[in-house]
Amino acid sequence: MLFLVASLLLLGVVLGTVAHAPLGFTVIAAAVIAVWLGIFGLRERHARRRGTSH
Repeated sequence: MLFLVASLLLLGVVLGTVAHAPLGFTVIAAAVIAVWLGIFGLRERHARRRGTSH
């Protein structure tokens, strides 16, 4: 949970700098974040189906 809070805090800092970044970099960074969140969501769903908790 602490990792998630730290990630969201870092995301807030990064979003503040996105306004000054080139569009290509912003799109790539958004894609990387979307993939990371997708993998995280799939791992959490898989863990819940198995019945194990982290």
